[in-house]
Amino acid sequence: MIGRVSGTYAFRSLFRHPRRSILSMVGVGIGCAMGLLATSWTGGAGEMQIRAASESGAGHIRVVPAGWMRTRENSLRLVAWEQTLEEVRSVPGVEAVAMRSRASGLLAFGNRTVGVEITGVEPDAEMRSNRIVRLGSLRGRYLSAGDRGKVVIGRQIATRLDVDVDDDLYVTLAGRDEIRSAMLTIVGIIETGSRDVDASICHVNLGDVEELTGYKGPAEISILLEHHGLIAAAQKELARKLGGRNEVITWEDVNPALAANVRGDRAFMDVLVFIVVVVVGLGVAGAQLTAVLERRREFAVLSALGMKGGQVVGLVMLEALLIGLGGAAVSLLLGGPIAYWLATRGVSIAHMMGDEYSIADVLLDPIIYGTFGIWLVWYALGVSVTATVAASIYPAWLATRAQPADAMRMV
Repeated sequence: MIGRVSGTYAFRSLFRHPRRSILSMVGVGIGCAMGLLATSWTGGAGEMQIRAASESGAGHIRVVPAGWMRTRENSLRLVAWEQTLEEVRSVPGVEAVAMRSRASGLLAFGNRTVGVEITGVEPDAEMRSNRIVRLGSLRGRYLSAGDRGKVVIGRQIATRLDVDVDDDLYVTLAGRDEIRSAMLTIVGIIETGSRDVDASICHVNLGDVEELTGYKGPAEISILLEHHGLIAAAQKELARKLGGRNEVITWEDVNPALAANVRGDRAFMDVLVFIVVVVVGLGVAGAQLTAVLERRREFAVLSALGMKGGQVVGLVMLEALLIGLGGAAVSLLLGGPIAYWLATRGVSIAHMMGDEYSIADVLLDPIIYGTFGIWLVWYALGVSVTATVAASIYPAWLATRAQPADAMRMV
């Protein structure tokens, strides 16, 4: 075992060459700080994309009819939707719930037509749960609960049809048994800043879609949670309550392209951090190896005095641990303030996005904020100490191979 005397010895040995030890700590600290900032940035970017996808209509989790994931058929409807809605609202962590139904149709004005996906909504719930409705620039007004035969469209659709608020649109769609049509009056036009998103907005009341299509009830229940960290638990709990009569999916199932982008960013940053840690570890290994080779006679004397191989390894590892702790402190001093700045000020990516603030019909934020919290301390300690201790395994093993008789003959 390494006692107090051995600890004091390790500390003194570490600063026998203070310049080398300090450089090792700084090197570990810089590498760890780079990993810390990369993790903060990636975590913030991923969190922003998940929030944007969830609040753009997908929800963190969504209840859909059985078989919807396979066919994506708009005519499918939820089974026992009233009971399902009660069970959804009883799940811990639920912040907002929105019911919707959808139908593919054709909007016409004069001799101009546009193909759209008509979305039936509950206006009050949609305002709470959909950032496209809440944050978009609205000319006119949004839907009210009692509206019938009213529609809110995106700016891009209005431009293609050359229409404005109070104009009447002729809508045609496939109903349950036949092609159906109706007149819809425009009460609002939404502009989000994204042409793709503006071309996808066509909202009517849920009851209008039921009347137009002949399919009763909602086709989905979109659920926003208090935090995306609750998704797995909420999905499992809700699936248990529903007992298989409807399916529970996540935002990743609704937006697989965006989910792949989030996973790709995380994987890239993980590889980058791994490379940085390996490079830093090799530097520490070189420094520790040099220190061990310089002290072979010293280790021989310690072995001759009765110190066992395990104690020699413990001595070298203790020195590595001290370097790791110093590296963690350096990384927090260097990376902590920058991580705090990322979390509070953020970085604007508007110049990179140009005029498009969307991916796969998801309205993104133009500013990315990094993550910040007590996790920075545990991250710095974990990465720094692990890297230095792992890098010192070979030098520690080499220290135990020194034979007292051979080492004492060295000049």
